[in-house]
Parts: sequence; C-alpha cells; structure tokens
Amino acid sequence: MKTSAHIAHVALATALVSTLAITGCAYNSSSADVYSANQAQREQMVRMGVVESVRAVTISSNNGQPSGIGAVGGGALGAVAGSTIGGGKGSIITAIVGGLAGAVAGNAVENGVAKRSGVEITVRLDNGDLRAITQSATGEVFRAGDRVRLLSSGGVTRVTH
Repeated sequence: MKTSAHIAHVALATALVSTLAITGCAYNSSSADVYSANQAQREQMVRMGVVESVRAVTISSNNGQPSGIGAVGGGALGAVAGSTIGGGKGSIITAIVGGLAGAVAGNAVENGVAKRSGVEITVRLDNGDLRAITQSATGEVFRAGDRVRLLSSGGVTRVTH
C-alpha cells in the first residue's frame, strides 16, 4: 500500500514536469534574428534608412494577461507540498494555504517569464517617411545615425544593419 507521502511526491513531480513542459511551448520571439518556419525562404521587401532614435522597452508575450497555467501549476504544487505538513485538519489547512501561496507565486513567475527586453527603433527611410519598429533586444546594437535595413514580409518588419 502506498503512503500518502509517496502519493504526494508523485503528484508533485507530475505537476512540476507538466508545468515545465507547457511553459516550454509558450516561447514566441520578436527578435530580428529569429524566423518562424513560415517566414523562412519568403521574399521580403527591403527599405533603407537611418536610425533617428532608440529606446529600451519591455515586451510582454502574454499581453499582461497570464494564461493561468502558472497559477494553476503553482497552486497544485503548493497544495501538494502543504498537505505533507501536519496531520488531519492541520494537513488540510496547510494544503489550502500552500495552494494559495503557490498560485500567487506561480502567477508571478508566469508574468516574469513572459517579459523580455526589447528596443523601439525609429528609422527615417530614404524617402523621408518615419517608421518605428519594436523588436527583442539582441546582441545587435542600434544607435542614432546608423544606416539600417527594414525587412518586411507578411506584416512583420525587422531592423538590421
């Protein structure tokens, strides 16, 4: 017969693996260096221009709206961990408290993972038009006065040197 501690450990491990697997599927890059399979080998319109300004921004892949996966996963982990503390009614209370604390922590982790550093680059095109493009910050550094290329295809525009 399996003990409740053994079952709790199995449930904890299962919840952790499931949360990590789901989190790995959520990556969505806005980097000028990353192309989706649908974007590869597609012709792009190329426009030339000069950088007018650059400013640091934060890009949120979940639009500030967590999916709930972090809260659910954190809540499950917290409840399982809390249930192993105490016995009887104490175990139930610590499971509830652990679940609530885990949900709050999981939500915070999800929001933190969904944010990454970006840059907003304003470019004056050779025809005089101004364009602002926001993309993930990479090793490529842009400064006012830099000559750059704007690569556009399917509604996606990237700035590169």
